Amino acid sequence: MDLNDLLREMMNRGRREWTEGRGDNGESWDDGGRRPPEIRLPKVKKIWFVMGGLFILFTMILPWFANFMTDLYWFEANGYDSVFWRRIFAQWELFAAALVPGFAVYAVNWRVAWKRGMTFMDGAGELPQFRRMGKLVFAAAFFVALVNALNAVGMWDEFLKFRNPAPFGETDPLFGIDIGFYVFTLPFVKFVQAWGQGVLMLALVGSCAVYFMTRALSFQNGRPYAAPAARLHLTLLGALILVFWGAGYWLSRYELLFSPTGVVWGAGYTDAGFVLPALSILAFAMFAAAVLLCVNFFKPMWKLSAVIVGALIVVGWAARTVVPGVVQQYVVKPNEYEREKTYLGYHLDYTRRGFGLDGVKSVAFSPESEVTPAELAADEDTVRNIRMWDYSPLLRTYRQLQAIRTYYNFSDVYVDRYDIDGASRQIMIGVRGLDLSHLQNPTWVNTHLEFTHGYGVVMNPVNEIASGGLPHFFMKDIPVKSEIGIELTRPEIYFSPSTAHGSYVLVKTNVKEFDYPMGDSNVRSVYAEDGGVSIGSMWRRLLFTLRFRDTEILFTGALTEESRVLYNRNVLLAFHKVAPFLIYDMDTYPLILDGRVKWMQDAFTWSDRYPYSKPFTTGDRSLAHFAGVNYVRNSVKAVADAYTGRMEFYAVDEDDPIIRSWMKIFPELFRPKGGMSEKLWEHARYPQDLFEVQTDVYCTYHMTDTNTYYNREDVWEVTPNGRERRIEPNYVTMRLWGEEKAEFAVIVPYMPLGRDNLIGWMAGRCDPGNYGELLVYEFPKQKLIYGPAQVEALIDQNPEISAQLSLWSQRGSDVIRGDLLVIPIGKSLLYVQPLYLKAETGELPELKRVIVSTGGRVAWADDFGGALSKLMKQKISLKDEAPKQAAPSSSASAETQAAHAPADIASLINEAQRLYDASQSAQRGGDWAGYGENIRRLGEVLGRMRELGL
Repeated sequence: MDLNDLLREMMNRGRREWTEGRGDNGESWDDGGRRPPEIRLPKVKKIWFVMGGLFILFTMILPWFANFMTDLYWFEANGYDSVFWRRIFAQWELFAAALVPGFAVYAVNWRVAWKRGMTFMDGAGELPQFRRMGKLVFAAAFFVALVNALNAVGMWDEFLKFRNPAPFGETDPLFGIDIGFYVFTLPFVKFVQAWGQGVLMLALVGSCAVYFMTRALSFQNGRPYAAPAARLHLTLLGALILVFWGAGYWLSRYELLFSPTGVVWGAGYTDAGFVLPALSILAFAMFAAAVLLCVNFFKPMWKLSAVIVGALIVVGWAARTVVPGVVQQYVVKPNEYEREKTYLGYHLDYTRRGFGLDGVKSVAFSPESEVTPAELAADEDTVRNIRMWDYSPLLRTYRQLQAIRTYYNFSDVYVDRYDIDGASRQIMIGVRGLDLSHLQNPTWVNTHLEFTHGYGVVMNPVNEIASGGLPHFFMKDIPVKSEIGIELTRPEIYFSPSTAHGSYVLVKTNVKEFDYPMGDSNVRSVYAEDGGVSIGSMWRRLLFTLRFRDTEILFTGALTEESRVLYNRNVLLAFHKVAPFLIYDMDTYPLILDGRVKWMQDAFTWSDRYPYSKPFTTGDRSLAHFAGVNYVRNSVKAVADAYTGRMEFYAVDEDDPIIRSWMKIFPELFRPKGGMSEKLWEHARYPQDLFEVQTDVYCTYHMTDTNTYYNREDVWEVTPNGRERRIEPNYVTMRLWGEEKAEFAVIVPYMPLGRDNLIGWMAGRCDPGNYGELLVYEFPKQKLIYGPAQVEALIDQNPEISAQLSLWSQRGSDVIRGDLLVIPIGKSLLYVQPLYLKAETGELPELKRVIVSTGGRVAWADDFGGALSKLMKQKISLKDEAPKQAAPSSSASAETQAAHAPADIASLINEAQRLYDASQSAQRGGDWAGYGENIRRLGEVLGRMRELGL
């Protein structure tokens, strides 16, 4: 007797005893006979159910509800509650659309299998344990359907785009279908096909398992056996699966446009000529096989059916794997270029379109050997805006000179331009944020009620150097002092991209907020606007207690009916919370508008479904958020107020079909470009991340000739040969070749792959009127144009520079070499590199020298004007350069140095001591303006002392 026979006998015996009402010893149960054993679950005390329910309530349900409600309050406060509900409804639609059919398919099929299978159990289905197991079928069906439905919710964005497509107005070259089909329709249709096939497969597997348990499916004498009822059921399921399978093959035809095989990204010669027909045949074959299965039930031809289905599987496998490999190896490879030429053209064209490079204006240009004084004079706007201050050294300087207190900090330095005295001036700007990690007494009141915001900005022009090698500040100190007419009426910084995720503060409370120190006391303020969310009611206090897991919110006595809570204060994360379907630039930059600090954020629409366009790949982690993208547009500019946190999203490229689709989905979210004020638009700039992606792609796809591309004859790079770090794009104010006036642009140079000389450079234009245009200047290949690495080699070989750098290093100073800028001046190129010096034990770098080069010649001096004068061998005066005492040259006579009387030296020492004492007194009294002025004057005195050799 085998195991199946033993189980069958046990069930039959149990059935007989149950129906006869007798125990094992022949006595009836009424006569005291022993009842047959029943399967019973161990009893569990109700208290454990109660405790388990409470645990789930407080750890899962209530926190979820609190997060849901507080998110809703936040969206409502920002005016985007319709965006919140549209997403929620879309997710619930998908959930219901997946749960109900899924549950129906599982429940019906498994229940039918159980009911029909029990007819083969000789009445054992009447036993209580089997009746209970029958009920479990519905529970299992609901659980599996629930898991599938929860997975479907993540497709809400594709679902909304599917329902709100926008035509691209251009078609793919293989099928002639509008590209909108691939971007908006195909992804969701493929999801539905895969979901349906998966549901039917699970239904088939579950039904087979039930039939095996009930012996409706079994092996008899080593051969499979299926009862007629089971055979009909499984046949119908199999036919439906084949229909979905065939649909999958049909949709796979369109996936060939994203094929990564061969030399073409997309359908190549083999794909278009062999794989495409094979997939079409397989799709129809699967449909035919489904019909054959249905017919087979009424006229059994199982062996023939098995042969046909098996043949289909073999043919399908061969068509997808063997045949393409053979064709590729023996037909395509011997004459690969001629076979793939047409498809290479598609690939080049559509990749350039996908990354917005089809509109690049390429200009052949042959620079002259060196810049002339006349060109410097004629291009004054460019020269006066060349950046002397690198981000990293300037950030250290800001932190040392303008942080003022340990709890203030600068997280980054940004570049922008402003109209100052009737001219466009390029500036560097930093925002003074609050750093609670350095707070001396980080109590709950201090971190959430009192120290709630940063304060003010610091600004300096990019080209001016004050005494002591320090920047000349346009705006500085606390309270903010401005010498350029730009005033801050709301200097408080509550929202910024450096604010910690999850950080919240409470405003309009009984505790006045700290603004800034003044003498022996502090200046305090009360939040004056309606940013954030009201937290005056006990109900909301409870919700926020659960959200932040902080009971102090519930029990503090500092809150009033007017109190508000500011959260989601990291503006980059806040933008993403509202519009998670966009990609965001990693550089959120500040600007001053109408007396307030605003944060501007570039955002991108994207797709990975643009035909024939190769997805972006990079080893640069700073661009990892673009990985896999093959279509991208800078269609959105987002702006947030640093005081209230209020956000605005502007659709600045309404020619982009993807943003048109999102505008149909969320009409309340996006404002038209015309709604952005002119003053705000003046601060828009070409986004650095997108520019880096485009410059990387253009390294290869500037080649439009298919033969040149196939042989990789003219590949460029933006990383100098032998170096790991790429050249970062630089924002400059310059007059582009052929243009009449200077403009704000981002530029980067190109080198041939594996070489150091320049082959060209790209510019992304930022000013209104020309915004978004890309220009590429291509240099002649037969002429040497120095690249950055070659100019740095010339600098290192300069005896004067090399000797001085060695001397500084021997004295324990750190020499910091800034970015080497390549600036077009007139018809030539000027190379500029600032040089900073930092004491080994200090953190304050000084701009010590400026190095300039042109035509293979190198010169340096204390400032830019002096360096240009030495390079040009004549006096070059820069209009905006801050006045600075010139250091004596190495050829100065002994008589000149001896002319400094001892009385002059003594007076300088006394003046330095007086200024130092005055600065300390001003610091103790909280007079930061006086402190800064005394320090500045002290730097001038120390500079004069260095000139005397002291």
